[in-house]
Amino acid sequence: MVQLKTRRISAGAFFFLTGLCFSSWASRIPDFQQKFSLSEGQLGSVLLGLPLGSLLALPLAAWAVVKFGSRSVVMVGLSLYILVLVGIGFSMDAFFLSVMVFIFGMIGNMMNISLNTQALNLEKDYGRNILGSLHGLWSLAGFAGAGIGGLMVYFKLSPFHHYSIVSLIGVFVIFTFRNGFVPEVQDKSNSVKGMVWRKPDKTLLRLGMVGFCGMMCEGCMFDWSGVYMNKVVMAPAYLVPTGYIAYMGSMAIGRFAADKLAHRFGMISVLQGSGILIFSGLVLSIAYPFVYTVIIGFLMVGLGTAAIVPLCFSLAANSTSLPTGIAIAMVSTISFLGFC
Repeated sequence: MVQLKTRRISAGAFFFLTGLCFSSWASRIPDFQQKFSLSEGQLGSVLLGLPLGSLLALPLAAWAVVKFGSRSVVMVGLSLYILVLVGIGFSMDAFFLSVMVFIFGMIGNMMNISLNTQALNLEKDYGRNILGSLHGLWSLAGFAGAGIGGLMVYFKLSPFHHYSIVSLIGVFVIFTFRNGFVPEVQDKSNSVKGMVWRKPDKTLLRLGMVGFCGMMCEGCMFDWSGVYMNKVVMAPAYLVPTGYIAYMGSMAIGRFAADKLAHRFGMISVLQGSGILIFSGLVLSIAYPFVYTVIIGFLMVGLGTAAIVPLCFSLAANSTSLPTGIAIAMVSTISFLGFC
C-alpha cells in the first residue's frame, strides 16, 4: 500500500508540472501576438479556445474519471498535455495556434479534474485540508514558469525550444512520480452517464458561482496581465512580466496559507475575505495604472484568488450523493465559464 506521504509528494510533483506547463504557455502570449501581428481582438479570439476546450472536456473528464479511475486519466492526460504544449510552440500561423490552444484546454481540463479527484481522495485520507497547499505548488510553478519564460525571452529562445525543454522536464516527472498514485475501482455501470448530466443541487450551484467569479479573475490575470502592463501601464519591456510574476507569487503564498486559515476561521469566512481582496486589488490597478500601484494591486488579486478554487473543490467533495469526480466537474463546469 502506498504511504500517504508518498502519495502527497507525487500529487505535489504533478500539480507543479501542470502549473509549469500552463505558465510556460501564458508567459509567451505576447510573443505569439507579436509573431502573428494579432490585434487585441484577434488575440482574444485565440485565447477563447482554451476555456472552450476546457468546457467541452468537462463531461468527458467526469465520465472518464468515474469509469476508469483518476490515476489512469491523470497519466494519459498529463502525457498529452506536455505533447500539445510543444505543438503550440510549433505553430506557424494563427489558425494552427488557435487549434492547438483549444486542444490544450481540453487535455488540460481532463487532467485537471482527474488530478483534483486524486488529491481530494488523498485529502479525505489525511482527514484535514491539504488541497490548498497542492494548488500552491501549481501557483509556485506558475511563478517559476513566468521567470523561466522571461529568461527564454532574454536569451532569444523561441517558444518551440522553450516548450521542448519543459516537455523533457515533464517526461522526467511523470516517470519518477507515477507510482505515487492510487488506482481506483472502475465503475462500469450505466448510471455513470446519468450522473454526469444530472442537474447540480443548490449547494454545488452556489459553489460553482463562487468559482465562476474566482476563475474570471484568474483568466483575466493569466491572459491579459502582460498586455495590460504593456499597453495601458506602458511599462518598460523588462518590467512587463512583473505584474504576472507578482500575481502568481502572491497566489502561491496565499494557497500555502489557505489550509491553515480555513481550519482556523472556516472556509466560508476565508472565501468572503478573498472576495474583498480581489475587489480592492482590481480597483487599485484600474484607478492608478502605474507600475508599482499595479504590481501591488496584482499582489492583492493573487492573494484573493488563492483560496477560491481549492476551497470550492473541497466543499464540493463533501457531496454524499455524487462521486468526487462528478461533483468537481459540476462545480468546474460553472466556474470555467468565468474564463470565457
